[in-house]
Amino acid sequence: MKIKILYAEDETALGLIVKESLETRDFEVLYCSDGLSAYELYKNENPQLLVLDVMMPKKDGFTLAKEIRRENPHIPILFLTAKTQTKDVVEGFELGGNDYLKKPFSMEELIVRIHALLKTRKAKTRVENISLGAFSFNHIKQTLTFEKEEYALTHRESELLFHLADKRNEILDRSYILNKIWGDDDFFNARSMDVFISKLRKKLKKDATIKILNIRGYGYKLICP
Repeated sequence: MKIKILYAEDETALGLIVKESLETRDFEVLYCSDGLSAYELYKNENPQLLVLDVMMPKKDGFTLAKEIRRENPHIPILFLTAKTQTKDVVEGFELGGNDYLKKPFSMEELIVRIHALLKTRKAKTRVENISLGAFSFNHIKQTLTFEKEEYALTHRESELLFHLADKRNEILDRSYILNKIWGDDDFFNARSMDVFISKLRKKLKKDATIKILNIRGYGYKLICP
C-alpha cells in the first residue's frame, strides 16, 4: 500500500508541483490549501505523515499541529516555512514537529526527509516503560510518571530523553544527537537542543539522583541509578 501524506500549502502553484512530485515517488498525497481543510482531511483519511506549511489561512500550521498532537503523539510532522528565526524553529519543535524545512527547498531534500521520518517511526522501539530513578518514562505515549502523577512530554523532549536514557551514565555525543533528531548540527539547532535539555532538567528535578550533565566539548550525560 502507498504511504498516505497529508500536505497543506496555501501557495497553490507550489502545492500542486510538490503534490505531483510526491505522487511520482509513489506516495498518495492529500492536498489542501488551508488549516481547517487539513484538519478535516486528517480526521477522515488517516494519513501516515503530515507536511504542513506554517503560514496558512483559517488555521496556521503550528496551531494545526498542536491540535493533532493532542490526539496523536506519534504521527510524523514536517513543517515547511519561510520563517528563519530561532524562536520560530524552537516553537515548531515544542509543538510536536519532527522536522523543519525552510523555503525555498529542493524536492530531493523533501523526499529524503520524508523517508527519514518514516524510517525513524518504523524503527522505534516498542518498549513501553523505561525506569529512570523514581520516574517511569513511556517513550511511546511520551509521558513521565512520578508517584502516580503523569506529565506530558513534547515529541522532541521524548526523543531526546529516550536517547539520553539509552546512553545513561555514558556520554551522548552532541553532534550525533543533533543530526539524529534535528537533522543538522548547526548553531541554531544546537541552541534549540540546549533549550530542550533545560526543559528535561526541570521535569526530572523531583528525583535528586537524576542529573543531566553538560560535558563540555563532547555532549551530555544522563546520570541515573
